[in-house]
Amino acid sequence: MPKPMMMRWLVACLAAATLAGCAALPAPACLPPSQPMLSAELAFGRNIGDRLGVSDAEFKRFTAEEITPRFPDGLTVVDGVGQWRDGERGHVVREKAKLVTLVFAEDSVRRAALSAIAEAYKQRFKQQAVMVSVRPSCVSF
Repeated sequence: MPKPMMMRWLVACLAAATLAGCAALPAPACLPPSQPMLSAELAFGRNIGDRLGVSDAEFKRFTAEEITPRFPDGLTVVDGVGQWRDGERGHVVREKAKLVTLVFAEDSVRRAALSAIAEAYKQRFKQQAVMVSVRPSCVSF
């Protein structure tokens, strides 16, 4: 396959995969005692402008007010450092981050809750984006 055609095919596949993410993901074949579930990862940048603006205490409060009520069964928060290209200013931003992992059964209400959490964070802390990634998983507790 010629390289330009391969690139168009790859872009089309990526677009289809992105759009398919809005629909229910197929459950993986899990070995007992694991059960098919979804794993969601949210990445929250902590800079406001060019400096650290979201303190640990503020993020803890955000978690208690916005995430825990929507996902009361549990979550994991990890400190991280990330980078992304700021589309408004056109340069790479490196910043501290909080990564939150949530595991839940397929549920349209929970999927909508992920978007609500991201929007609440963007509004409260004047953020351009929150990364949300959802994938099928085999999970046991």
